[in-house]
Amino acid sequence: MWWLVAAVGLGIPLVVTAMPEFGMFAAGAVAAAVTSALGGGAVAQFVVFAAVSVALIAVVRPIANRHRSQRPELASGVDALKGRQAVVLERVDGQGGRIKLGGEVWSARSLDTERVFEAGQQVDVIEIDGATAVVM
Repeated sequence: MWWLVAAVGLGIPLVVTAMPEFGMFAAGAVAAAVTSALGGGAVAQFVVFAAVSVALIAVVRPIANRHRSQRPELASGVDALKGRQAVVLERVDGQGGRIKLGGEVWSARSLDTERVFEAGQQVDVIEIDGATAVVM
């Protein structure tokens, strides 16, 4: 019974501090409680607690750290439009024009002021400058 109390006690800091190590210790306490229920002695319970806790920390923590450092970058707003393709609606040059981007009509201008895109052509959005898409 004391192992279950310990598991709950270790689960509280896990929720409050968001430190996964407390969860691993709580899992070790639950494993020790199972050992106790199966008739294991005090020494066996402590050995199971230590072994499960250390094994979880040794295996899970490096995996969690690797995933934490590889966060995918979620682009939103105008950043999500960079790199997308659009269709030219009205001639686009260095001065301006119109494109259809993501189902909406945008004003656009060519990145290369000498380059001209005619209606119907596919262009790539390089950046968004205010309310104007810069294309090439």
